[in-house]
Amino acid sequence: TFIDTADVYGAGRSEELIGRFIRDCPEELFVATKLGRGPGTWPDSYTRESLTAATEASLKRLGVDCLDLIQLHCIPLEELHKGEVFAHMNALQAEGKIRNWGASVEDIDQARACLDADGLSSFQIIFNIFRQKPAGELFDEAKARNIAIIVRLPMASGVLTGKFTGSESFAENDHRNFNADGQLFNVGETFAGIPFPKAVELAERLEAFLPEGLAMPQLALRWILDHDAITTVIPGATRVAQVESNARANAIPA
Repeated sequence: TFIDTADVYGAGRSEELIGRFIRDCPEELFVATKLGRGPGTWPDSYTRESLTAATEASLKRLGVDCLDLIQLHCIPLEELHKGEVFAHMNALQAEGKIRNWGASVEDIDQARACLDADGLSSFQIIFNIFRQKPAGELFDEAKARNIAIIVRLPMASGVLTGKFTGSESFAENDHRNFNADGQLFNVGETFAGIPFPKAVELAERLEAFLPEGLAMPQLALRWILDHDAITTVIPGATRVAQVESNARANAIPA
């Protein structure tokens, strides 16, 4: 029942499609969007006016009067340190435009810059079997402060699905080309910062631990869900069968 999107996904198209869907959906859904990477804000225009304009644009595209959750979208660390953006988000909440606000962050430093922010409801952060640093450095504090943790990239850009052989090549505009050699460990989202061939090798070794009847993506998701600080996980999917497989991970005993 949790849907993750952002104003820059498809230049607003994602929000429009989700808005159309939720209008006709009988089930109550929780929609989380993001702001701060689009024109008018990125990289250094995080004023009250610009954030208000971005929020109102998301409200219009989603067709709702109030946003369930809006997240600062990996904005520069120096902007987080200033702290002004947090006051702007609290003002939007006081006006009734948003119910909750959080921060989607790229690394531990960005997360720590947000921890003391008054009103913060959630973090969205990269966390998976290959990228475990947040568990030791953030989870206990976030849990103590009742801050929700939303996990992205649970499959490490697909390598933890077990479908890669290491010989794959990606289109020039495919994000998986960024840092695929792992020269910048723990930087960017691709394969958790591990060189692609090594990531494939490690994924293959993990398959030996799979219980009977469990698929690699389900193992990757169940491992994350077994951390009690986690609120939800947002795996990607391109086919209905993948969605169904991902959902079954929630029913697997811890």
